Amino acid sequence: MTITKRGLVLGATAVAVTTVTVTGAGLHLSQGQAFFQESPKELVDEVWQLVDRNYVDATFNQVDWQAVRREYLGRSYTDREEAYTAIREMLEKLDDPYTRFMDPQEFRNMQIDTSGELTGVGIQLSQDEETKELLVIAPIEDTPAFEAGILAQDVIIKIDGQDTEGMDVNQAVTLIRGPVGSEVTLTVRRGDRQLEFPMRRAQIELHPVRFSVQDSPNGRIGYIRLTQFSANAAEEMKAAIDSLEQENITGYVLDLRSNPGGLLYASIDIARMWLEDGVIVSTVDRQGVSDEESANGQALTERPLVVLVDGGSASASEILSGALQDNKRAMVVGTQTFGKGLVQSVRGLGDGSGLAVTVAKYLTPSGRDINHEGIAPDVMIELSDEQREQLSRDLTQVGTPQDPQYARALDVLAQEVRASQENRRAETRPQ
Repeated sequence: MTITKRGLVLGATAVAVTTVTVTGAGLHLSQGQAFFQESPKELVDEVWQLVDRNYVDATFNQVDWQAVRREYLGRSYTDREEAYTAIREMLEKLDDPYTRFMDPQEFRNMQIDTSGELTGVGIQLSQDEETKELLVIAPIEDTPAFEAGILAQDVIIKIDGQDTEGMDVNQAVTLIRGPVGSEVTLTVRRGDRQLEFPMRRAQIELHPVRFSVQDSPNGRIGYIRLTQFSANAAEEMKAAIDSLEQENITGYVLDLRSNPGGLLYASIDIARMWLEDGVIVSTVDRQGVSDEESANGQALTERPLVVLVDGGSASASEILSGALQDNKRAMVVGTQTFGKGLVQSVRGLGDGSGLAVTVAKYLTPSGRDINHEGIAPDVMIELSDEQREQLSRDLTQVGTPQDPQYARALDVLAQEVRASQENRRAETRPQ
């Protein structure tokens, strides 16, 4: 199966409501399914081969990958479940939480169309690489998790009373998902507190872009909130900018807070709406081959722009904010971003299961490798736990003067608007 560049995934997480688009065939392979049911060892070898050919690090994180093949193909497997267990063990040796195996149910979850309705509670999960704890990257707005009060950086310690120690993200996702209307209780650690959140699973319709016109002392502001880089994100972003350009606004605030990422090309397409020229991102595979993406002279606006980010802004959010920052197209306001600079390809296997493999790293236009580091904002402003909880409880305050980070963004934007006006006046003065 061929993975096109538009199928490359930048999400920071495996998620309880997934945001991944997979290209190519994957599920309806009855002959292959029968084959792998009879020969589970072949499935183990197929996974090994895919990693061997495509993994971003030719040293396999200092693992003797040939020895791994000998070890795991030297075993006997009586059924697929034994093969699945072996595959997960094999991939763990890479110490890469983003290269992961999905059984058929997990893979079906990954294939949910991001433009439709999803079933779940609406959280994005990651696993801390050192502690192995399950972290909430962000709750999706207007979902049971968001309304219950789950916050970015919460640590999930129990799911329906079951301890999550030793549990990987896919296992957690399987436990959290379930039929519409059924209940699940998440126990989280927030700072030194332990909190319980009972929730009822729901159908969730995802619209990644919201926008509005807001009055400010410095004129009318176009506010755009982007929550995911899903398949329909670029189309909705274009519609938002086109609409706001008709409203005589003076500048924009683009809110990427708690946006966990998504599709690589969604971030590139959206960057081109703001950038007239300049490099957007380069991806580098294990052969050192660089694939550079640039603006194409089709920006939709030149008005001043401020971008809001926080610790839940990951991967595709970091590509977009890094491109706008490095090209001096926007000021970035908020807190350090998540720091996920790796790209995965996702493919279906013969028995209906699936595999995500880290195939490249990406660099910002200035050559920054932000993996584990994140994007540092131009203007840093932290929220207290109390402020975060207040905004989580009352969504109507997000993107208003009651939102301290947004209020700071307005101040920065006002400075940018004044500077832009001064530049235009200088350009029109007689020489």
